[in-house]
Formats: sequence, C-alpha cells, structure tokens
Amino acid sequence: MSNTKVSGTSPINRRTLLKAGLATGTAAVAGGALTGTARADGDPLITEIQDWNRYLGDGVQARPYGVPSEFEAHVVRRDVEWLTASTESSVNFTPLHELEGIITPNGLCFERHHGGIAEIDPANHRLMINGLVDKQLVFTMEDLKRFPRENRVYFLECAANSGMEWRGAQLNGCQYTHGMIHCVVYTGVPLKYLLQEAGVKTNGKWILPEGADAAAMTRSVPIEKALDDCLVAFKMNGEALRPEQGYPLRLVVPGWEGNMWVKWLRRIEVGDEPWHHREETSKYTDLLANGKSRRFTWVMDVKSVITNPSPQAPVTHGKGPLVISGVAWSGNGRVTRVDVSIDGGRNWHTARIDGPSLPKAMHRFYLDIDWDGSDLLLQSRAIDEMGYVQPTKEELRVSRGENSIYHNNGIQTWHVKTDGTVENVEIS
Repeated sequence: MSNTKVSGTSPINRRTLLKAGLATGTAAVAGGALTGTARADGDPLITEIQDWNRYLGDGVQARPYGVPSEFEAHVVRRDVEWLTASTESSVNFTPLHELEGIITPNGLCFERHHGGIAEIDPANHRLMINGLVDKQLVFTMEDLKRFPRENRVYFLECAANSGMEWRGAQLNGCQYTHGMIHCVVYTGVPLKYLLQEAGVKTNGKWILPEGADAAAMTRSVPIEKALDDCLVAFKMNGEALRPEQGYPLRLVVPGWEGNMWVKWLRRIEVGDEPWHHREETSKYTDLLANGKSRRFTWVMDVKSVITNPSPQAPVTHGKGPLVISGVAWSGNGRVTRVDVSIDGGRNWHTARIDGPSLPKAMHRFYLDIDWDGSDLLLQSRAIDEMGYVQPTKEELRVSRGENSIYHNNGIQTWHVKTDGTVENVEIS
C-alpha cells in the first residue's frame, strides 16, 4: 500500500482516504448544509447600522488611479529572500491562491529580472531590426503604433516555475511552488509585420531579440515562431506595460518559456543560426542524469495546480460544501479537460472548466464536493488539445533525472488535514 510522506509526521495510509465517503459534483452541494456562522436575528453586524452606513465616503477624485481595498493589502507578490544573492537578478511570485478567473491583475503579475527594472522614457526608446534583412530599420514608439495591432490573451510562465520541487516537496504555498506565471491581455503589433517591413533574407532562419536593461537579455528564436504568433506588445490588460513587465515594449512568445519574452525590447537581429548565448547554454537547459543537457526546450507543457484549498488558503469553514478551484494551461493550445483527485491519484473526477477557453491561456476549473472532515490528498491533472496528459513528478524523474530546474509540469499534491490546514506533500 502506497503511503504519503508528510514532513515531520508519520506516513498517512491512503486507505483511510478511500473511507472518507466524499461525494463530488453539484449534487454534493445540494445535499450539504450551507450553514452560516451568523444569524440574522442575533448578529449586530446585520441588525445594527454600521459606520459605513452613517458617513459619506471619499469623492470620485480621491483615488485618481484606483487601488484595492485596504482589507486586501495582503494580496501582493512575494519573494523568497534566500533564493538569490540580489533582488536585481531575482524573482517574486503571483498570489495564485488569492485570484479567480483567468486574468491576472497588472499589479500582481510575477517579476523576473536579470539586471533590475529599466526605467525608460518612451519618447527616447527605439526598436532596431538588423542583420539578414533587406533594409535595417529603427522604429520609434509612435512608428510602431501605426501598424495594425491585435489583442491576445496568453499565459507567461517562467521555465523555472516549480523548479524547486524536483527533489521533493519544498515550499509551502502555491504562490511559491507555481506563482511564476501570469495571464493577461496583450496588445501589440504582430512581429511578422515588422519583419516583413525589413524584408528577411532567404538565409534568415533565426532572430535574436535584445533587451535594453542592464542585463541586455538575449535569446535565439526560430524564424518560424517569429512569423507565427509573436507580438511586439506595448499594452497589457488595456493599459501600458508596467516598468517591471518591460515598459514601454516587450516581446510576446506565446506558449514558450518566459525567458524568451524579452522585456524592454530594443533590437531584433536576424541571423542564419542560433547565437548560443548564456541564457540558452549554461542557463535554461535541462541537465539529465547522464550529464547531457536538453536544449531549446521552448514549449511550456500542459500543467495545472489547485489554488484553493492550498497551504496559503486553508479550509476555515469546517465540514460541508467545499469548492476546489485551480488553474490549468498549456503551451500547446487549449486545455480540454482537468481531472481532480481527492485521494492522492487513486480516483479521478472530471472538473468543470468555467470561463474563456483560449489557446495558450489559463483555464479556470472547479470541483464541488461535500467534505466530511477527513484527510484529503488533492491533485489536479490537465489534458490539452494535443492529447498531452500532465505527468506525475515521478514520471518526470524517471525520464529526466533529478538534476533539472526547468520545465517541471508534474502533478502537485496538497494534504488537507482534518483541521483544514494544508501542507505541500508528495505521494510515494
């Protein structure tokens, strides 16, 4: 019988989970008791007038740029201080457990920098296209905004998302295990229009986007991808890019690892072969057990995570109706199905995908159950339109060893305890 290893406690036998008798689906809600903690006939918060009912509030111009309620001050990006030597080359994490739907608010999109945030005056920013082209071009921001533009919803995931989980359960919270991702509406010019304007020579097979930050980030991108769905974006969720997201201009490379989405984009060189720069040799490669490395592993494969309940979002209401929620995504296209297990992968239930289902974007899923207070081992497993099924962590380790950092799309397990607290664990 397989057990669950929980740090600091005795193993939990999965047979106990099979005895929980948990019903799933909408019928569970109908059968459960939605008992409120407050009663209308005795709770002064509903029977008596509150201060916010008595006094006028702030006027329309008190907050010229809207901000969240003071009671949502805890919903912020967070970093792990010991993860890197400096904050200029580091990462923070999207609070996935606090979000709903599929769109990430601009102020909560995770950050990943290699040389700190570049503060650029758009009036002085330029984009050059050079190399194997018929004519080298330099565009101002005004020039770029005269090209036809498109609006597209895409997720952006760092290749190192979940990277620390390769060797076992590490960080206690989906913000930290899976929070190097966001999903927004990008507005920009298809890159193919700019390359067509410059005229790519017949031997032009690759492009090298370069950032204007102190790190001068560069990555090699095949010309086929550049001419397919890449955008040169200047807006996200309807407003200008935030400085930490590449203002005033960034590259969007849908479905591919976030390191290729060069921020503060200043130059695109066309060449006849990849450049083999730092970020595609010593970094952003996958070291295998035999000492060899996988290279150019661009696509972010099908993946999902349950965001509620999770370690930062425990069950606080006790037994009864419980909404299990999460997000799924795939760099191959749409997610067509998400299965959820409450017993560590022994049995699976098809979740409900709700909201937009767009290619290379996040998908929101739900499973409604009637919780009897027993231990749960929550997992989610996504399947995309190409037929790819999200693997277990052990399946990944068998094929790629334990040396990797990047492209960990393994199934995540949360242990929901009888008191409602949740812990990051692994099934063995």
